[in-house]
Amino acid sequence: MSVVKINVLTVPEDQRETLEQRFAARAGAVENSDGFEWFELLRPVEGTDTYLVYTRWRSEEDFERWRDGRGQAAHAGAQGDKPRPAATDATLWSFEVVQQAAPRQD
Repeated sequence: MSVVKINVLTVPEDQRETLEQRFAARAGAVENSDGFEWFELLRPVEGTDTYLVYTRWRSEEDFERWRDGRGQAAHAGAQGDKPRPAATDATLWSFEVVQQAAPRQD
């Protein structure tokens, strides 16, 4: 079954637009990776400064291959002329998909 990786980002209110613009500009950065299945950037609506970056992968190995290749380059951090991160903290949650459902196609 697929695996889900959720990157939990603490983003100060004054950095939210920056974070969202950076994700919009990265279009295609993960979508063409072998084993990639889904991406969503989830914006908090009330009571928290936590964004969730949801990705779904065919396998743990596919995620690790992306993380150690393209993902590592995308997340290299502030170096040289790279802008500083918009998030002040990040945690990675990992899950295996054990059940799923989709709308019925009538």
